[in-house]
Amino acid sequence: MGGVERAERNPTIQQAARLAKALGVEVAELFDDISALPAAKSETEEVAVEVKPTRASRLREEPSPRRKLRFIDLFCGIGGFRYAFEKAGCECVFSSDWDKHSQVTYQANFGEKPHGDIHAVAEADIPKFDILCGGFPCQPFSLAGVSKKNSLGRKHGFDDEKQGNLFFKIAEILDYHRPQAFVLENVKNLKSHDKGRTFEIIHETLTKHLGYTVYTKIIDGAAFVPQHRERIFLIGFKPRRDFEFPEFPKSGPKLSSILEKNVPEKYTLTDHLWNYLQNYAEKHRAAGNGFGFGLVTGNDVTRTLSARYHKDGSEILVSQGKNKNPRRLTPRECARLMGYPDEMVIPVSDTQAYRQFGNSVVVPVVEKLAESVVQTLRRPANQPLDLVLRDSATDSPLAKLERTKTNYRPKK
Repeated sequence: MGGVERAERNPTIQQAARLAKALGVEVAELFDDISALPAAKSETEEVAVEVKPTRASRLREEPSPRRKLRFIDLFCGIGGFRYAFEKAGCECVFSSDWDKHSQVTYQANFGEKPHGDIHAVAEADIPKFDILCGGFPCQPFSLAGVSKKNSLGRKHGFDDEKQGNLFFKIAEILDYHRPQAFVLENVKNLKSHDKGRTFEIIHETLTKHLGYTVYTKIIDGAAFVPQHRERIFLIGFKPRRDFEFPEFPKSGPKLSSILEKNVPEKYTLTDHLWNYLQNYAEKHRAAGNGFGFGLVTGNDVTRTLSARYHKDGSEILVSQGKNKNPRRLTPRECARLMGYPDEMVIPVSDTQAYRQFGNSVVVPVVEKLAESVVQTLRRPANQPLDLVLRDSATDSPLAKLERTKTNYRPKK
């Protein structure tokens, strides 16, 4: 047993169970042959068992290959992270999302209803876990969200009282539980929001204050789905581990690969809406604003699907030829556009489905990242990569600093 002292050579089964519970592991991880452990004869014959912190630390740093890595699914939406990390062999032990309609979809597909507002959940009530996953709300930082809030005189970024401070709840959970890894996702504008100050605060919180080694990369979902969807991923490890983002295909499928054959007429735009969109686009084009709808064919890759798609579908309109108005994507096509399997249940209205898929991650992108994160955690913490790590996202001074720290090797 290594870091455990006891009066008898073999503890009882009851003592072993209590020890495993205290460490948050399975009994089988501590003992090779559970059947050989004796049962306690009486309460007076119980043996005092002392747990040394070195053993617990080792279990936290080097997860046994015999157990699944545990993850929590924050701001889980409809479960994009969960699909990916369960496919990578991990176990979800906690999920949370405040939106009641997303909870319905999540429960229909995973058999459990996520907890609501994460602010209402105490850190101590979250089960122990190895990996924190979270696509924290992007509207306070997205280009579209910032523009809209500015036009309405509303606050954005960290000043958004409803959504902007949710990152700091993540930080509190990381500080309390100190998991080995996290995977965070947001819009690429997170790096440039407020002239880079927002990202600087996030990065310093994760590295200087929480002690994680952080790797970042902007990834376009078009590698796997027929949609340009650039998102920034922040992946962190504690203790430090060498990590390299996986290679992604340089080109992906076209729109025809996800289109349904028989589409109800209700998805075709009315004459009134189609005329409005054309006139609106022409007015902005004449003013030099460049605003317009996104008309595509089966040979194209679409713009980014947004949560506002339910309003008019203007960012992705599927051409039906010169003699017919274009149409919106169906909810099932939106699911495919985000990389969800056709087995996924869509139990909500079209309006809610469009919102949910517009807020989702691209599942195959997260699947690749989950595989790499799991592989990294299965390696010894001090084992370096053979390849020189390629950074990530930009050539900013911060990114260059991270590359220098990442590639540093002490001289022997």
